Amino acid sequence: MRFITRFSVLLAPLCLTFAAAHAADAHWTYAGDQGPAHWGELGSALCASGTQQSPIDIETSQAQMHKVSAEDLKLHYGKQPLKLINNGHTIQATVADGDSLTFKGDEYRLLQFHFHTPSEHQFNHQAYPMEMHLVNQDKDGHLLVLGLMIKEGRENQELAHLLKQLPKEEGKKTELPAKFAPNLARLVPSASHHLFYNGSLTTPPCTEGVQWVLVARWTRTDRRP
Repeated sequence: MRFITRFSVLLAPLCLTFAAAHAADAHWTYAGDQGPAHWGELGSALCASGTQQSPIDIETSQAQMHKVSAEDLKLHYGKQPLKLINNGHTIQATVADGDSLTFKGDEYRLLQFHFHTPSEHQFNHQAYPMEMHLVNQDKDGHLLVLGLMIKEGRENQELAHLLKQLPKEEGKKTELPAKFAPNLARLVPSASHHLFYNGSLTTPPCTEGVQWVLVARWTRTDRRP
């Protein structure tokens, strides 16, 4: 796993089309001779040479605290039909048109979400058991990824219901109508910190210009998630 230790806040996203961002030609894996250490050799040069690469390891004691308006980030998520697929790298859910969020006045449409275990981002050199990425895109092609850090604790009924529906075998697909889908708005905890930085896709082609919003619970003196 690649980590670049840096942290910056409230940076504007660059233009990036979702289709181009995921058009990596080379096969890649999370381990071995096609793993992260070799992604730059597999036709995705930014994975090795980029200057704003994700994920990052966040030192919470070094995070710059800014007071922001509640209007800066507003979620308009709910229950939408989902198409789920186990693609061999992760389990991805494509979302029907309807859910969105607004960030600093710009509207982003939710395209899909997927999971990583353990988390890709780290806090004080520690990973969470799971990280959920909700990928959003605005009308000009800018991407914003909402990253939710997930750990064991009091059960989130929406998440628990969703996890039971995920296809476990590679290549397997399933569909959930809206009435059986989770309310995505209820996955975001009300008591949490939001961290903003400008980074990249976390898998090839590692394209930069992605606005990240990470959601986690921590204090400035925490050493573990």
